[in-house]
Amino acid sequence: MAKYKSKYVCQECGYESPKWMGKCPGCNSWNTLVEEIVEKPKAGTVGARHGGFSAGSSKMVSITTIVGEDEPRLDTNMSELNRVLGGGVVPGSLVLVGGDPGIGKSTLLLQTSQELAGNGHTVLYISGEESAKQIKLRAERLGANSSQLYVLAETDLFLLEQQISQLNPAVVIMDSIQTIFHPDVTSAPGSVAQVRECTAHLMRLAKTKDIAIMIVGHVTKQGAIAGPRLLEHMVDSVLYFEGERHNTYRILRAVKNRFGSTNEIGIFEMAEKGLAEVTNPSEMFLSERSLGVAGSTVVASMEGTRPVLVEMQALVTPTGFATPRRMATGVDHNRIAMIMAVLEKRVGLLLQNQDAYVNVAGGVRLDEPAIDLAVAVSLASSFRDKQTNPYDVVIGEVGLTGEVRGVSRIEQRVKEAQKLGFKRVIIPAKNSTGWEYPVGIEIVGVHTVSEALRETLGG
Repeated sequence: MAKYKSKYVCQECGYESPKWMGKCPGCNSWNTLVEEIVEKPKAGTVGARHGGFSAGSSKMVSITTIVGEDEPRLDTNMSELNRVLGGGVVPGSLVLVGGDPGIGKSTLLLQTSQELAGNGHTVLYISGEESAKQIKLRAERLGANSSQLYVLAETDLFLLEQQISQLNPAVVIMDSIQTIFHPDVTSAPGSVAQVRECTAHLMRLAKTKDIAIMIVGHVTKQGAIAGPRLLEHMVDSVLYFEGERHNTYRILRAVKNRFGSTNEIGIFEMAEKGLAEVTNPSEMFLSERSLGVAGSTVVASMEGTRPVLVEMQALVTPTGFATPRRMATGVDHNRIAMIMAVLEKRVGLLLQNQDAYVNVAGGVRLDEPAIDLAVAVSLASSFRDKQTNPYDVVIGEVGLTGEVRGVSRIEQRVKEAQKLGFKRVIIPAKNSTGWEYPVGIEIVGVHTVSEALRETLGG
């Protein structure tokens, strides 16, 4: 019997070890090392995993001699998806779409396939999780019945490549990468080695045949895409599909994009016949806002190149525990603790015996520091039980000394507030000069948090 060599690979981070260990030294995860067989390529052959992008040998050329080509993108007829992708699907690109189970990834990609097929592009939808009849049932509900849309239920990578070469489609949808297996790799589908080799093979296929490939990636309990971190580095774009199951709104966020802006978002509403675009997210997020309630403030946040107005809610109440609770939904928990410390030290609010709950209405998550001042105003409003002006928008970053620091793209934020009918915007004093104010809206520049509270709460 021929001898073989084996190695142990962490299924979380890809760390390799010659022997089994209970705890991975790379990511400190327990019981994640799985044995994989190491196979040497046969003499005189070159394995597919070692092939390059070009069929022949490449030569060095000066960058000044390279002729750039402005290749048109494929229009998906979905403005929100086009925005996230940077203007449409780029031929020859590899796009990874991740999200929680049941969030709508397959629905989004099947709708995208129908739109592209309706524009005359040949689309191949590959599923390793559903049969062709099951895909047909979902396609009938979504109205995807174009003759240019082909369906294939297969998981063998080599058979998939044969079908792609035979059809020569413009776009390939693959649902999902964890179900596809490379016949030359002995580990199970979904393992680190399988995901890495299949993705590398698909990348070469996309570049050599100029086919746009969109693959679905499963996520872990922590919300990260399953498989090695290398997977996100290999692809051209990484899109995360976010949202709450009990909420009808879904957010498609670009965290990596070689052909467009990062941190762009597209907003969709899950309806009976699929996902519907939300063209005015600010109006949607503020549609159920209560007026004249303490603890409610509107903030203008930038999501990529788009300003979005959302409601920041806070509830401060006396605690019944030895240690007060600090709960945050949609914002960073540590940032809330820091802002409360600033309010207590610099403003004089006694919050050490108060529970605090902060929520961003609508299910959106905000990460930028420009929301700090709105959080501070909401907390102070709830603590003092004083309502803020419902037609005010608050923007600014808060420092540890209680100062309000400047933010970027203030003109776009203010114009969005004016468009939705707000009358006044509280902004950092640094941002209050050097540009022309829109007509019909008052701009108030503040230097400190105390000054901002005097403007919004009257003291």
